[in-house]
Amino acid sequence: MAKKVANSAGRFGVRYGNMLRKKVNTVESTSRAKHKCPYCGKEGKVKRVAYGIWKCNSCEKVFVGKAYKPY
Repeated sequence: MAKKVANSAGRFGVRYGNMLRKKVNTVESTSRAKHKCPYCGKEGKVKRVAYGIWKCNSCEKVFVGKAYKPY
């Protein structure tokens, strides 16, 4: 039997309902996606440090943005 590949909300199993697991999946996928730095312009170097705080690993700039997206 083939093993099913789960998304990031697969850790909840069958709990919490289908719609809430879909929302968690979209929020986590957008926050962990590759983002472009507004200062140096490099793609994929921006990481989320905390709630609304983002840091570029290339130019070491720390800036604020939205909770799950840097712009």
